[in-house]
Amino acid sequence: MAISISDCPKVIRFGKVAVIYSPQHGAGWYSWHGIEELLFDPQLVDMIERGAEAEEVQAYCEEHYQNESKSAYWGGVDDLVIKWIPEGSIFRINEYDGAEEVILQDDDDWIIA
Repeated sequence: MAISISDCPKVIRFGKVAVIYSPQHGAGWYSWHGIEELLFDPQLVDMIERGAEAEEVQAYCEEHYQNESKSAYWGGVDDLVIKWIPEGSIFRINEYDGAEEVILQDDDDWIIA
């Protein structure tokens, strides 16, 4: 089932949407907090692009998303990156041992029952 969060603010450039994830092993980003808006948050995109320190990113998340998940764990904040995917793409975040990967539906083999 696809989750639609089209009302969520996103950074879109040249028809591609910025998706935030954590590709390094250790603690995952989205896979640990599960807050969909944090996949796209424009302020976080800006922070990542300008090389903000992990502490600044975590402080922003705690301030702006404390009501989303009181027990959120901000693992993966040290190595956040942006993947630009075509607007309207169906994707998922795959995680193994903390390392996340953005998987586009069009790039994966899907089986329909």
